[in-house]
Amino acid sequence: MAAHWNHEVVLFLQILFFFQVNIVSLMLVERSGVDRFNQGTGSQHFWAPSLTLASYYEDHMVLQRAPKRATIWGGASSIGHVIKVTLGQLEYSTMSRAGGPPGYVGVWSVTLDPVVSPEPHTITVTDGSYSVSIHDVLFGDVWICSGQSNMQFSTSMIFNATEELATVSQYKNIRVFTPSLVYSSTPLYDLKTVEEAWSVPTKDSVGGKPWSYFSAVCWLYGKELYHNLDYPIGLIASDWGGTPVEAWSSPDALRICNVQGSTGTGPNAHSVLWNAMIHPLLNMTIYGAIWYQGEANANMNRDIYNCTFPTMIDDWRSKFSSGLTDPMFPFGFVQLGTYREGASITTGFPDIRWHQTADTGFVPNGRMQNVFMAVAMDLPDDSSPYGSIHPRDKQDVSHRLALSGLAVAYGHKDIKYQGPYPSAFFIDIGYFTLGIAYDNGTTKLDVRNTTGFEVCCSHDNQTYCDPASDAVWVHVPITAHDNTSVTLSYGKSGACQNQWIVGLRYSWLETPCPFKKCAVYSMENELPAPPFRMDGLFGSPQVVVSKYGYFL
Repeated sequence: MAAHWNHEVVLFLQILFFFQVNIVSLMLVERSGVDRFNQGTGSQHFWAPSLTLASYYEDHMVLQRAPKRATIWGGASSIGHVIKVTLGQLEYSTMSRAGGPPGYVGVWSVTLDPVVSPEPHTITVTDGSYSVSIHDVLFGDVWICSGQSNMQFSTSMIFNATEELATVSQYKNIRVFTPSLVYSSTPLYDLKTVEEAWSVPTKDSVGGKPWSYFSAVCWLYGKELYHNLDYPIGLIASDWGGTPVEAWSSPDALRICNVQGSTGTGPNAHSVLWNAMIHPLLNMTIYGAIWYQGEANANMNRDIYNCTFPTMIDDWRSKFSSGLTDPMFPFGFVQLGTYREGASITTGFPDIRWHQTADTGFVPNGRMQNVFMAVAMDLPDDSSPYGSIHPRDKQDVSHRLALSGLAVAYGHKDIKYQGPYPSAFFIDIGYFTLGIAYDNGTTKLDVRNTTGFEVCCSHDNQTYCDPASDAVWVHVPITAHDNTSVTLSYGKSGACQNQWIVGLRYSWLETPCPFKKCAVYSMENELPAPPFRMDGLFGSPQVVVSKYGYFL
């Protein structure tokens, strides 16, 4: 009798345990995206028993708005199971199929109709047994922000951080998301972990501890877009300090530039951040991307950055477009900023700035279409507690980037988004002067300094300015200027008298000037002229190339 009673008790307890486990599982599945993640660093995504959404589908998120179509995807515990997705009055059906990351038996995806409405939405996914819902979902433009430490630089670290963070709660239609710092030797289907779940802006969600969340450049850029567009903006900050472009590039991109044999380890190795922090996002529809990187390549594969960076952009576009993202989605970058002061540092940072534009000095250009940039070489911060390579003025950087983004990415034709650029040269060999006209006379110049220009002098009129020749670079001052041009005197130094001028460059230093005190700016928008280099024999039919064509 006792044995029979014990058997019934055991059976009862087993049944009770079964129902408790399944009730808890159902409760966990029904939790919001924020609940499914602990917001602490490195929180691991919770996988539901039979149905789950990918790591970046959560409460408070932003999905790409119309006219583009957003995709929803996740995992299932079986193959061939019907999955239904509801958005308002719309219902979509699909069937789970084989595939997905480890931990999945099956994977499913649904493409939503274009959504214009800025109001919050609820999306529910069910397989008939389990369901999961995400709430307060907005439809807007989704931007990925990537690069190294100056993109990772947190909002809490900038100048006037207290004032900035005091206002962030006003921007409830901007949402922020930060993947964890993870690298992988193989491409990941989904993010391994999330540092900051999709969040409404607060002092805590935007003003986390240094080098965590949220990226200052990403936040300030998104805020300025929101001011001008007046609809939701979703920001994904996927960045890692100290990393080279090769870590963010796929093997396909590196092969195009003949990059072989990774010299880096950990997060600096070839393709490891592409694999872990970009590849998992490919199934998400995005509007565009911004980038702040280059410091790590100033002394590593510097001379091929004019291939690796443009090719990385091409490759990201190609791979994101396998989903529903525009195959020519807009891509913006911050041209490399400053580091150490010193008139003798003419390699490294200056080379990267030039190569970031595919050696043209400006974007967009024929090689880099639908690309925009912010010039940052005039914003030094020698007293930065984070090192002079990490200036705290991210407001000017982000404003300049948003200005060019609105013009290029959104087609705002009324915005003058570039600094002055040379359009013609005039040499007087009798007076040893060189005149430079800007923007075909359409830009009113603000000349703030007389230094920054150099000419390359040579006894040989067939020489280019390179270390193998007798040619030398000589600093030349601005001796006169008017509203649209400047005049340089290359005879006063004596170094170039009775020699040929075979090159001209501007702001070709690691730190070319004090804060906002480089030589040439636009009076209209206060944007600095970007650094440039022109090679060729000035004063002869030698061709010199610019965005305005060819000059003699």
